[in-house]
Amino acid sequence: MSVIQSIRDKGAWIIFAIIALALIAFILQDSSFSRGRGMSDMNDLGSVNGQKIERADFEEKVSMQERMYGAQGFQRDQILAGVWNQEVDRLVTGEEIEKLGIQVGKKELDEVLFGENSPFRQEFTDPETGIFKVEDAKKALDQIKKSKNAEQQNTIAKYYIEPALENAKRNKFVALVQKNDFIPSWMMDKMMADNSATASFEYVMVPYQTISDSSIKVTDADIESYIKKRAKEYTREEEVRNIIYTYFSAAPTSQDSLEALNAVLALKSEFQTTSDAKAFLGRVGSEMPFYDSYFSKNKIQVPNKDSILKLSVGQVFGPYLDGDNYVMAKLLGTKVWPDSAKVRHILIGTVDAATQQPKRSDDEAKKLADSIAALVKSGQSFDDLCVRFSEDAGSKDKGGVYDFFEQGRMVTEFNDFSFDNPVGTKGVVKTNFGYHYIEVLGHRNPQPAYKIAYLGKQINASNETVGNANTAAAQFAAKAKNKKLFEDEAEKNNLPTMFGVDIKKNDFTIAGLGNSRQLVRWVYESKDGAVSEPIEVGDRYVVALVTAINKKGSLAVGDAKFMVENYIRNEKKAQQIIAKAKGNTLTELANNFNTDVLLADSVSFGTPFIPGIGAESKVAGAGFNKELQAKVSKPIAGNAGVFFIQGKTIAAKPMLGNESDNIRQGLIQSQRMAAFRGFESLKKVANIKDNRFMFY
Repeated sequence: MSVIQSIRDKGAWIIFAIIALALIAFILQDSSFSRGRGMSDMNDLGSVNGQKIERADFEEKVSMQERMYGAQGFQRDQILAGVWNQEVDRLVTGEEIEKLGIQVGKKELDEVLFGENSPFRQEFTDPETGIFKVEDAKKALDQIKKSKNAEQQNTIAKYYIEPALENAKRNKFVALVQKNDFIPSWMMDKMMADNSATASFEYVMVPYQTISDSSIKVTDADIESYIKKRAKEYTREEEVRNIIYTYFSAAPTSQDSLEALNAVLALKSEFQTTSDAKAFLGRVGSEMPFYDSYFSKNKIQVPNKDSILKLSVGQVFGPYLDGDNYVMAKLLGTKVWPDSAKVRHILIGTVDAATQQPKRSDDEAKKLADSIAALVKSGQSFDDLCVRFSEDAGSKDKGGVYDFFEQGRMVTEFNDFSFDNPVGTKGVVKTNFGYHYIEVLGHRNPQPAYKIAYLGKQINASNETVGNANTAAAQFAAKAKNKKLFEDEAEKNNLPTMFGVDIKKNDFTIAGLGNSRQLVRWVYESKDGAVSEPIEVGDRYVVALVTAINKKGSLAVGDAKFMVENYIRNEKKAQQIIAKAKGNTLTELANNFNTDVLLADSVSFGTPFIPGIGAESKVAGAGFNKELQAKVSKPIAGNAGVFFIQGKTIAAKPMLGNESDNIRQGLIQSQRMAAFRGFESLKKVANIKDNRFMFY
């Protein structure tokens, strides 16, 4: 990163600079820091086995991750959930790590700091090659070891060093569990025998579909009994709620769009005749930021680009639609510019890169930069002067060189000097970072470049549009006092009725509505059957009704019905089929049910599929029962129907050359997956209190 990159990147660079430098200082001084506990119990976000997660501490971690990952498209709700899961995982596994006495030794510290998962990696990775510059990180460590900024050190210790060490301990813990993947010889022998075993058998199948569903009654008592026997399978981990809702659009109308169009058209004449587009746009306001420089055609990504680039200088194109804006484009100038430039420079800063506090006066910086220019002109080494004077940490160790960067990557003054001057040009340039002595070293791919001003006005909903939607929603809410009235009113007014199901307390979105945290909060603050006042969600006013509150724990009969009803129905069908079974041979049974005796040939013990039917583990398993080689089995209630089988042969197929290795690897992977499930089990048995709903 560079202190002369665009304003957009400036904030991120400062953060990373502080991180890298204070991080190094922390390591050198071998400091230990504590987590201050300044918040009262009222601000506890939750706890894990009695260990508190404080809101202030949590918020700082969230803010840090927002700065790090927000630009990558991560939303705040995703980051909140991620940080919460990290905290729970840290505390749960931390207890086990402490019990085992797992530590990171001094010899391992270098790997933690400069290895594959180094906290330095983001700050010291070459953006062009992707290579982590370990030596650069170590040099920076040597340069900053005298730092005495305790606040910065404490911040980096808390959010970078401690997490890195905790992660290293956790990796040890995971490895300790996973490496316990010994496969005893008896298990291998058993698995190899099972996987090589095949069976052939004859069978009669009576499908469940031979009995109509309507003839089988499944009662609530049946469902209750079924889920009681399988309580662990039908348990809800946390409370969920259901709603129905309708909405009233407050999006801009065609009249609102026309008003925005007229607002742009009213400025067209003045926009075309003004000689100072920057000042004009600043005065009238524009949704499109003004970039006071040039871009090549391939860098311009706007609608109607080809038409705009055909304009003569001073002409205006539009209005045209760009997203939710009406836009006019004015061509201000054209030049032939390279698409990339290579320069070297020496920065004399006027502000401190880390604190943004004044470092030296403008006059002092200018005089020093002019002196450096004179020294270079007199023959002194640019590299030596760069090492002595440059304050750009992003290029100082490379002789001040920035190797072929694209247009718009640097702040405007630096960018324009680099692209607008011939190779070999040298000069002093002022930017908001200070004064730069710059030399243009190279250009690539010269082509036309364009300076364009955009005047954009957003299409906004008028107060009348918003008011009408709000009023209509309020009138609906006043009439829809229960579920029947809600549905009747929606049908009467031809309004859509949508469903929100399995809404959790800490959800930020509801399917079909997008970000709707306010609505989720209302759902959990309300009783079953409650109807909301209009709640603004995006450009809509939503009215919702709570239809179900499903508590944590065993599923209620109504909740489980759709999940288990078919299984219970098939059990009852199986009982009827078995009661009708007559015959001692497969042929007699086939005649009894007016079906045929079928053959299942070479069924594998390892993959119990019956050809033409599917997975039937009970049936396939019976095929390997030696006692059934000479007699018909008892009826077997399978997945698709009731089976009667009689075995023919049990054999072993030859093992392929690498099959034993595949079996061993499969067992190892199963054990490792079981280890990960073990980590989840630690969370399930932990006493976790989650108070996030009170704050977000």
